Amino acid sequence: MARQVRTSPGAAYDVGYHVVWCPKYRRPVLGGRVKDRLEELIRAKADEHGWEIVAVEVMPDHVHLFVKRHLRNSPSYVAEFKGFTSHHLRADFGHLRSQLPTLWSRSCFMAMVGAVSAETVQRCIETQDERPSKGGGRA
Repeated sequence: MARQVRTSPGAAYDVGYHVVWCPKYRRPVLGGRVKDRLEELIRAKADEHGWEIVAVEVMPDHVHLFVKRHLRNSPSYVAEFKGFTSHHLRADFGHLRSQLPTLWSRSCFMAMVGAVSAETVQRCIETQDERPSKGGGRA
């Protein structure tokens, strides 16, 4: 895939992020209509900021997002996807309010595109089911 360099007054840039986040305790709640609505919400938030969604993959227990942002937006803006989608999904699907105290885990993995290995991403996903009160999840 050819890289598309964007320009703005005084700059040429290609800023892309690989973002991964999981539902609380990595519960597999992102299927069916929830998955479809989540993808729709992610695209709406990206459109709001003028970001390009390169790829979005929603699995039952985690989300992979490749997004390109404008230079004027700090990387912390990319984390808005979690709050925005949580608010709307919990309003649209009552079972998400009753099954989980919050929809998303507190952590989010974010790296510049091309700067991270698949193994690192997998380790991040696998640690998301750890419950602090239970002494750590998987051994």
